[in-house]
Amino acid sequence: MESVKKTINRRDFLKASALAGGGLMLSFSWLAGCKPTTEEVSKLPKEWFELNSYIKIGDNGLVTLMAPNPEFGSNVKTSLPMMLAEELDIDWKNVKVEQADFFPERFDRQFTGGSLAMQMAWKPLRTAGATARHMLIQAAAQTWKVPVSEITTKDGVLHHKGSGKEAGYGEMASQAAKLEVPKEVPLKKVGDFKIIGNSKRNVEGMNIVTGKPLFTLDYKQDGMLIAMIAHPPAFGQKVKSVDATSVKSMPGIKDVFTIKTLSDDYERNSFDTTSFTEMIVLVGNSTWEVMNAKKALKAEWEKSPESTVTVAGWGGGKQSVRIPAGLESTEGHQAQMAEMAKKPGKALRRDGNPEQVFKTAKKVIERTYTAPFLAHNAMEPVNCFAHVTADKAVIVAPIQAPELISQTLAARLGLPKDKIHIKLARMGGGFGQRAYGHHLVEAAVISQKLQAPVKLVYTREDDMTYGIYRPAYTATYKAALDENNNLIAYQVKAGGIPESPLGFAQNRFPAGAVDNYLAEEWMIDSNITIGAFRAPRSNFLGAVEQSFLDEVAELAGKDPIEFRLELLERAKNKPVGKENDYNPERYAGVLKLVRDKSNWKQTKNGVYRGVSAYFCHNTYVAQVIDLTMQENKPVVEKVYAAVDCGVVVNPDAATNMSEGGIIDGIGNALYGEMTFQAGVPQKNNFHTYRMIRHSEAPKAIEVHFVKNQEDPTGLGEPLFPPIFAALANALYKATGQREYTQPFLQGKKQLV
Repeated sequence: MESVKKTINRRDFLKASALAGGGLMLSFSWLAGCKPTTEEVSKLPKEWFELNSYIKIGDNGLVTLMAPNPEFGSNVKTSLPMMLAEELDIDWKNVKVEQADFFPERFDRQFTGGSLAMQMAWKPLRTAGATARHMLIQAAAQTWKVPVSEITTKDGVLHHKGSGKEAGYGEMASQAAKLEVPKEVPLKKVGDFKIIGNSKRNVEGMNIVTGKPLFTLDYKQDGMLIAMIAHPPAFGQKVKSVDATSVKSMPGIKDVFTIKTLSDDYERNSFDTTSFTEMIVLVGNSTWEVMNAKKALKAEWEKSPESTVTVAGWGGGKQSVRIPAGLESTEGHQAQMAEMAKKPGKALRRDGNPEQVFKTAKKVIERTYTAPFLAHNAMEPVNCFAHVTADKAVIVAPIQAPELISQTLAARLGLPKDKIHIKLARMGGGFGQRAYGHHLVEAAVISQKLQAPVKLVYTREDDMTYGIYRPAYTATYKAALDENNNLIAYQVKAGGIPESPLGFAQNRFPAGAVDNYLAEEWMIDSNITIGAFRAPRSNFLGAVEQSFLDEVAELAGKDPIEFRLELLERAKNKPVGKENDYNPERYAGVLKLVRDKSNWKQTKNGVYRGVSAYFCHNTYVAQVIDLTMQENKPVVEKVYAAVDCGVVVNPDAATNMSEGGIIDGIGNALYGEMTFQAGVPQKNNFHTYRMIRHSEAPKAIEVHFVKNQEDPTGLGEPLFPPIFAALANALYKATGQREYTQPFLQGKKQLV
């Protein structure tokens, strides 16, 4: 059964067409469709960066696309315009891209995350380009008094073969802008693409390598002050008192005070995660002066009481979330999870009678896997600029999901949402952390109190100890084989602190390939705040599931790839259940591709191989790792990756994203770990929180994409989860020991 694809009807996409600046301006929305009045058109701002999302064709033929999605290194700012340019039939060198500000009235999905950008934009952006081209053809036909069917385009030029007439798009743009927007236009066939599928350089590449101001940390404004925060050193604590007398007299320091970011009765949304709602703020003239003052600050902290907050979920539902009191520790977490793992969980899916089959099976194997909290550690620490006045707020911030924090800002500042202007800066990494906008609220509250423009800057220690971690997880897997070594029962029971990794994944492989299947979950409340981390939940489940399947294959005496292919063949021809969320044929396709590209069975002496495959975020990935052992340490020689993400829009960018996910996954698998003692994070900078180093990256990576005409899906997240298991399975071949606890080098000398 194929996975559901969410698409947007072309008729519902187009929003407006208007004459502006002597050219054609085509504004569009993801979800709504309407045509503006003449009065609305006359009020369009002269500076285009203030519009939400549009195509503008100037009288010189230049095409401008406002990129609505925030950019944090996934290269959507290049790949999305390629879709537009393809259908518009424009020369790529005549395309200009600008980052849009946040404008929810004009654009309903300004969000980067979930590997959804390409999938969600595929039809809308192509339709926008095709519509503009159609209107330009109509304008040329009317001007030249010839049939529309006789007009052709190529590289931004209109042609009429019969008369020999031709004109650049810019010459027809004003005439085209007067026409009605067609309700529907044909789109190109995949086989006719000229831009999509051909690599284009990052449109901001030159700005990046030459150090042009792109990030919020680069942003400056006259009269701007620098602010830093001091939050409690432990989760489960709050501010008791602060003695700022001596600090206020330090050079460059303007003020020291406490702020409260959320009111106690505020109804949060799912992304209103904030670790500490009350904190101490230090404000001064420069970063250096404020950092020195922060080191000298004297504050007292006390334990926080238990509390409950109301969180509004997707679709309008609400839930009460308990935040327990106490100072938690890793040792206590491990004991709690071990105890919960012994108890029955909440059943999310049940096929057949697995409990009975386990009692009579020929062979039964059971394994438990654990993983720690992880910090995001983006290259750019959290920061935000804010200037709040009596009647408006201007925010400049690295933020993945501005829509999700705009309501919080409005409620806290006492301003209407339309008076809050969020300018989207390029992010120096995100990995899910920037989906949470607490830093916008903090900066705005500070600015409002001071009545001055403020740039809030976190130190690396602030960033790493503030929270919003990947949760700590554990999962127990159980499998049963019959006398012919066929998999006849399969069970997974997973949970975590404070969420389960299993939600939304109970219908993934090998569900649907086993007659008797059970998926259960549980969770433990915590005051340590968590949030999305690259490939949420899948980053654990993909790792441990694929490690377990390797061990089951070994018990069955079967090649690990062939074992998986047998199960997928069963899921294809005789599926169990009707809720399976993967396509067995596409899943098998990446396994076969990586098998062939890696010459799977042609092993070399001293080289140890591991394989894994996983489906998440609508993309199928299979990976093979080759590693050697040097001085008792693993060295990754090569990684082969096979990926089915549908049409590959920008191959070089897709390869880069895939390589980044692989390297990030290897680093986290080997070293990633955040531990706690009495609520205090035990690692606060890179001297203790080990990250992968350049010399430890794979010596070579081959990425192979399945060629098909399926709508494109994402790449930022799907390459991350399975690489953990490929590495674990290779390490087993090298050492004879299975990996059940992340990180794999835990307890060994890591900081060498």
